[in-house]
Amino acid sequence: MKLQRTTLVLILLALGLGGFVYFHEIKSAPEPKEVKQQQKIFSFKEDDVQSLTVKTQNQTLNLERTNKSEEPKWMMKSPETAPASNAIVGYLMNLLVEGKSDRIVSISPNQLAEFGLDQPQTTIEVKLKNQKTHQLILGKPDFNRRFLYAQTDPQNKPGSNTDVLLVSTDFENAVNRELSEWKQPIDDGKNPLPILINLQMMGKNPLPITINLQMMGKNPLPITINLQMMGKNPFPITINLQMMEKNPLPILINRLQ
Repeated sequence: MKLQRTTLVLILLALGLGGFVYFHEIKSAPEPKEVKQQQKIFSFKEDDVQSLTVKTQNQTLNLERTNKSEEPKWMMKSPETAPASNAIVGYLMNLLVEGKSDRIVSISPNQLAEFGLDQPQTTIEVKLKNQKTHQLILGKPDFNRRFLYAQTDPQNKPGSNTDVLLVSTDFENAVNRELSEWKQPIDDGKNPLPILINLQMMGKNPLPITINLQMMGKNPLPITINLQMMGKNPFPITINLQMMEKNPLPILINRLQ
């Protein structure tokens, strides 16, 4: 009887100790500061954007929308003034408008250096047509280089935590470019397509035709002109050529009977 009573006391003590550990060590333990899953980085639309400033460790670019339906839709304002590549700017714009964060973690301000956000690799400033501005700050990649640590519109207040996003490494590819890549490619005629002109006139008194050609490319395109004249008084043709290179374009004129 005494042994059973002792066993019962030991069981009750074990249950009490287990309950103490559960409530004081496990139940009251702070939860991780990871918040929110998969959400868009910004809520604005592409048409809302008026200008972009991209500041990397090597250069600072200012890009402004031209508000034209035809190209170029973007102009580089600095460090040079030139039409900007719609494809390159459009790629970055798509990431800003459609990009999502994989997750968000909350850190203290003294941890910013651990994520590369105290001296960021890139800062992107977006100015909207309503004069509001947004910032995206890009820090270090995570341990397996799947994501970049980033901040949006940072407001680092003393004593308060700040949110850090994990965003796609595509942002790194979008901004780390040579200055020449940001410019609109110039069609200098280095690899032009050949031109074929077919003329077929069947009237007795056809109208005269004038063909004006001005070629300035380094390797100008070949031109083939086929003439098929079936009238009694074939039409006069005048071909004016203005060639400004040392190696002028080849021209072949065939008269088809």
